[in-house]
Amino acid sequence: MASRPSLPPQFVTPAPYCPVLPLSAPLSRFLVTPLRRLLPALCEELTLHDDLDRFDRLDRLDGLDRLNAADPDEAEAALLACCGSRRWARRVAAHRPYPGPDALLAAADAAGRALGRADLSEAFAAEAAAAFTPSQARAAGALRAAHAAYERRFGHVFVICLDGCRPEEALGRLLSALAARLAGTLHEEHATAAGELRRIARGRLTRLAEGTLAPGRGGPARDLRERQGSRQ
Repeated sequence: MASRPSLPPQFVTPAPYCPVLPLSAPLSRFLVTPLRRLLPALCEELTLHDDLDRFDRLDRLDGLDRLNAADPDEAEAALLACCGSRRWARRVAAHRPYPGPDALLAAADAAGRALGRADLSEAFAAEAAAAFTPSQARAAGALRAAHAAYERRFGHVFVICLDGCRPEEALGRLLSALAARLAGTLHEEHATAAGELRRIARGRLTRLAEGTLAPGRGGPARDLRERQGSRQ
């Protein structure tokens, strides 16, 4: 094969001249060593700046948009405040982003129906027993005794969704529901409690999407305190 003819000298572009100067040992100590020490701190500062910038962007979002934009760990932590099952929280977080609250609630219901006994036990354990105001002190003993009887019979705390119930009616509803459910079978109560847990999660998720969910966990106690506070 014939070789390619070489270009005339006037058409040859010379390579740019980039001299490489060796660093002496003293110059290396003054330039390279401090730079090596500075780089980790500089990288850490840039990472912190990026994190703060991301958190600032999240703070400007509300409700569902904030949940959609959160890191997986942050989203799971927020969802665990709605239902104490880690499997439930991971599954709901994994299906983000949600176009609207209805899609979020549908995913939560599907995740709740897929929970096994161990997952439900974990979620029940995250719920708190009902608290009492001074005006409810007379009924507190009866309610505590009913809660204790329920836990001995079914092995987990009593859960009930009080959404839509006025605060002054909540205590009576708790007592009547406890009495009725104590008379049921283990199988019946398992299904009832799982359904109540899904309803509780739906209410909290709705408030999470609206940006009004109070921090922390709890069962009827926290939900009742939130409603009482909103009426004051």
